[in-house]
Amino acid sequence: MSKTVAIVGAGIGGLAAAALLAKAGHRVTVFEQAAQAGGKAASVELNGYRFDTGPSLFTLPEVFRAFFERLGRDVRDYLEPVPLAPLCAYEFADGTRLHGYSDRARFAAELEAAGVARRAELEAYLERSARMWEWAGELFLTRSLHEPATYASRRGLKALLNAPRLSPFANLHAANARAFADPRAVQLFDRYATYNGSSPFRTPATLRIIPHVEYAFGGYALNGGIVALPRALERAAREWGVEFRFGARVERIVAENGRCRGVAAGGERFPADVVVSNADVLSTYRTLLGQPEAPEARRYARLEPSSSGLVFLWGVARTFPQMQVHNVFFSGDYRAEFAALFERLELPEEPTIYVNVTSKVEAADAPPGGENWFVLLNAPRNAGQDWSAVAARARQAVVKRLSRALGCDVGALIEAENVIAPPDIERDTGSTYGSLYGIASHSPVAAFLRHPNRSRRIGGLYFAGGSAHPGGGMPLALLSGMLAAEMAEKTES
Repeated sequence: MSKTVAIVGAGIGGLAAAALLAKAGHRVTVFEQAAQAGGKAASVELNGYRFDTGPSLFTLPEVFRAFFERLGRDVRDYLEPVPLAPLCAYEFADGTRLHGYSDRARFAAELEAAGVARRAELEAYLERSARMWEWAGELFLTRSLHEPATYASRRGLKALLNAPRLSPFANLHAANARAFADPRAVQLFDRYATYNGSSPFRTPATLRIIPHVEYAFGGYALNGGIVALPRALERAAREWGVEFRFGARVERIVAENGRCRGVAAGGERFPADVVVSNADVLSTYRTLLGQPEAPEARRYARLEPSSSGLVFLWGVARTFPQMQVHNVFFSGDYRAEFAALFERLELPEEPTIYVNVTSKVEAADAPPGGENWFVLLNAPRNAGQDWSAVAARARQAVVKRLSRALGCDVGALIEAENVIAPPDIERDTGSTYGSLYGIASHSPVAAFLRHPNRSRRIGGLYFAGGSAHPGGGMPLALLSGMLAAEMAEKTES
C-alpha cells in the first residue's frame, strides 16, 4: 500500500532513502533548509575558484553501483569516478615525502624507498586488514546491528564467532605500532581514525578495515567534483517522482500517540505516514521532536562527539606540480595533537594539515595558473571557543608550514579566501557541536552505540545520515539511507 513519506534533509542518506521509497511506490517529499541538495557535500565559488566544502574522497564504488542497481539504473549514467594515482601525497614533520597508492606493490616500493616501512610489514598489515573486512566489516556496514535477524543469518553468526579477532579491545595506534617499526608508518596508518572523527589512541583496532577499503577498492575523484554525487542522487530521485522543497526548514516532526503523523515546515503541517530524519540524531530529538529528555536523546548525549573541522578555502594564484589531489602534512607529535582535540577541546598548536586540490582533476575549478585549495584541520567540537581567534592563529601556523614545505610564501599567493569553523558547520548542517561524524568511535562497542535506523518507540520514524548507523562518510551515509528505506518497507507494509 502506498504511503506518504517525508524526508527531513537532502543529505546523501536522505536522498538515498527518498529514491528507494519512491521506487517502491510511495509518495515522497524531501524538505531541505538549504537551496540545494547535499548536506555537508556542498559546493561554493569564490572569485572564479570552486570548492567542494565537505567530503573529498570517493570510495567503495561498489556501494554506489549496488544502490543505482536497486533503482534500475546504471551508475555509469550518473557518476564518472576518476581513479587517483597516487591516492595521497604525504609529508612528515622531518621532511620525508612519499605517495600512497592503491597498487600494493607500488605503495610498498614507495614506503621502502622512503625508508618508512618494509614491504613485508605492509603486506602483513593489509592482509590482516583484509581478513578483518571479510570476517565482519561488510556485515557491520550493510546490515543493521540493532535487528535480531542480522545475527541469525550465516554472515551474522560468522561475524559473532570472529568478533574477538577484530581486536576491539586494543586501540588502533597500539596495533599499528606492533605492525610497523618506523613511527612515520605508524602515523600514516593512525590517520585512518580521523575518517570517522576519532583518536587513534582511543579508537578500537577494528578500524584497520578502513585502510583495507581504500587500498583494496581504490580512491577516486568525481568529474564535476564531489558535489556531483548529491546532484546524481537528486536526479535519480526525481526520476522516480520524489518532490523536493528547498528553502523549507522543518520546524517539527509531528508525533502523536507514539506515531509519526507528519512534519511542520514554514508554518504549514504536511501529513505523512513515514518520516525519515536525515538530521543529526540529537537535533532530531531536541529540536524536531521537542523531546530533549527522551531516553534515546539522554543516551546519545552521554556519548563523546566526534571531532569537527576548521576549513580554509584558498584560491591560490599559482600551480604546484608537487601537490596532488589529496595531500597530508603531518604534525610532529600526533599524540599531543589528539590530546588537544579530545581532552582540552583545543586546536593543537601544530596541526596536521590536509589539502584537497580538485583543480588537479577539474581544471575549471580554478582560473588558469591557479589552484583551489580546500585546507582542513582536525578541530575539536564546538564548545564556545573563540573561533575567530583560533582561526587566526591556525592560519599563521598553516601558512608557515606550507610555505616551508613548498619553498615559497604561500600567504602572498592567496587571492580568494573563506573560513568555515565548527559553529558554521553546526549552523549550516544541523550537526550538534559541529561534529562531522556524530559520535567518536572511542569504545570497543562503538559500532553498536550509533543510533539505530529505526525508532522502536515512535512508529513510522527512521534515521539516516552520519550520526546514525553505520556512520559518517559518503558510502556509509548512503548505506544508512538504504537501511532506513529497507526497514520502512518491511515495517510499514
